Amino acid sequence: MSRILILSDIHSNLTALKTVLDTVGRMDEVWCLGDLVGYGPDPNECIALVRELPKLQCIKGNHDAATLGEVDQQTFNHEASLAITWTKRNLNSTSLNYLQGLPEKLVLGDVTLVHGSPRNPVWEYLTDTLTALQSFPYFDTRLCFVGHTHVPAYWHENPEKNSVFPMRDFLKINISGRAILNPGSVGQPRDHDRRAAFALFDPEQSTWELRRVEYDIVSVQERIKESGLPWRHAMRLSDGW
Repeated sequence: MSRILILSDIHSNLTALKTVLDTVGRMDEVWCLGDLVGYGPDPNECIALVRELPKLQCIKGNHDAATLGEVDQQTFNHEASLAITWTKRNLNSTSLNYLQGLPEKLVLGDVTLVHGSPRNPVWEYLTDTLTALQSFPYFDTRLCFVGHTHVPAYWHENPEKNSVFPMRDFLKINISGRAILNPGSVGQPRDHDRRAAFALFDPEQSTWELRRVEYDIVSVQERIKESGLPWRHAMRLSDGW
């Protein structure tokens, strides 16, 4: 039985990331769905820690791409753009080189990894059932894992089985047929649950276990304030919005 940790949208929140890793303990592989940076105060530390994880597979998110200058940061809201500018100033060369080498899409066996959607790997948000159902023709594998929305979700090719969470307790799903799944956000949840979100995937058993964990939000907020990043990004952490 394999134990694959699925992470997404860490957003430079080292405290949340460390807490997730401590909670999970043993893992066989780690798949990261992008947005290592943006919003938070610890971009270099998060990248360094992620790079050390076992059998890591990682893709590029929209904040990663914007930090590299690959997309126009003016397409982001004002405060997100300020955080991107801050990240550009504070990212070291090792971190920069790592982000530059990330692909926008990976196919690992029967799973496609993208940040946004299989139709638009970096940018498109899958926030509703219709958009998700329209995405199924754009990947050939049985499963597709996405991030970007910061909200855990499960869409099945059979619309009767679709769900968009919030879930306040862990949820284990037996995945049958083709599906798109989102583990939520490690570093900035937006489903009104402030706990860091992640998932555990077992490809042999075809199970997906959504998990949440509390972390020291106050310490992250203090570092955001000290760094000069927009205070709104700190406020959002308290209530998960």
